[in-house]
Amino acid sequence: MKLTERILKAFRSGAGARPRPGRVVNPRAEDSVRDYASSGLTPSGLIAILREADDGSLSTAMQLFEEMEEKDAHLFAVANTRRLALTGSSWEVVSAADLNPQADRALADAAAAHGADVLNSLDGFDEALQHLSLATGRNIALAEIVWDETPNGFRPVSLAPVDFSRIMFDELDRLRLLTAAAPRDGIALPPHKFVVHTPHSVSGHPQRGGLLRVTSMVYLAKNLALKDWMIFSEVFGMPVRIARYDPSATPEEKRELLRMLESLGSNAAGVFSQAVELQIIEANRGTLGPPYERLIEFLNREMSKAWLGQTLTTDLAGQSGSSAASQVHETVRQDVLADDVRKEGRTLRRDLLTPITRMKFGERALVPFFRRRLRSPLSVNEQVELIDAAVNRLGLSVSANWAHELLGLPIAAPGQADVPGAATNEPSE
Repeated sequence: MKLTERILKAFRSGAGARPRPGRVVNPRAEDSVRDYASSGLTPSGLIAILREADDGSLSTAMQLFEEMEEKDAHLFAVANTRRLALTGSSWEVVSAADLNPQADRALADAAAAHGADVLNSLDGFDEALQHLSLATGRNIALAEIVWDETPNGFRPVSLAPVDFSRIMFDELDRLRLLTAAAPRDGIALPPHKFVVHTPHSVSGHPQRGGLLRVTSMVYLAKNLALKDWMIFSEVFGMPVRIARYDPSATPEEKRELLRMLESLGSNAAGVFSQAVELQIIEANRGTLGPPYERLIEFLNREMSKAWLGQTLTTDLAGQSGSSAASQVHETVRQDVLADDVRKEGRTLRRDLLTPITRMKFGERALVPFFRRRLRSPLSVNEQVELIDAAVNRLGLSVSANWAHELLGLPIAAPGQADVPGAATNEPSE
């Protein structure tokens, strides 16, 4: 029996069964329908939506979370800052032999090369990664692995995002998907068919701990404060226009005077009789006014803390801070990003690279790792000083590839001319 046939036979048995080709979740018209759960939202209504999500029905909560980002500009900004820091970084597939020296280097490298080839050829892979990054907030995101026969064998050909309205959980918190054949109870996930990203699960519950759930009450409080502020501005923000008329004025003259006062709201000009005394009183003159703006600034800072772990890199309004404090807060953001990278890599290795490797190499090869190339928090001068100290002062052996990656400089390909430099290796006196 050929090696490929033995691998396929082993993969089809048990948990390694050959995945179903084609798609399980097909688009439907209902996926684009929304109930606008945020309209008229109250604290009791929000609690009801979160309890419904705890019971396994996520549709209303997912619609609410989507609207929250659409309606709140600050929330939209911090959420995209968090996600773009992840999806904006380039990625690579790393051989498992790099972390396990005892592994079969040739087989591990072959598995990594095959995994990178498959991912690079997947239709919609970058879009699917952006969709999976929405789990940073919603706490869950799914993408379907579409398998098919190709000239290179049976392998994934695309990665299709799954609409959030399709996701539900049963009474035992087991994930299920709503389909045309099972629109109420859903179906269990077939093996090796879905990438399931749940980065913020708390105590094993799939819907507790998501950042949009954490900030939902802050969003509601800010939304109510904005409404009150708009009403206040409409009622008390405009200057008061007062005209005093002579007691002998006729009713027609009074009505004409009222119409002139009303026109001042839009035209800011009017013609009055010399007998009319006109007075315009500025609203809130000499007062601090209501605390809406300060309240909203406070709520914005709470959102920034939840999403980014700090506030100095998003908004300095009304705050005092130094450059050193900003650098410390930026370091906190690097820690948050590193955690997002680790969780994303764990999900893609488990749900995507594992079946890809098993279909090609069986159980013999170690599954490669999915990794993001993170930008160094050091400045260019600090990076150069670091390399100089490591090589010239400490005599350490430093990989040229690592130095190029750290500085963001590509390695010259064979046949390409190098840039002539003035650097020398002469020892300093």
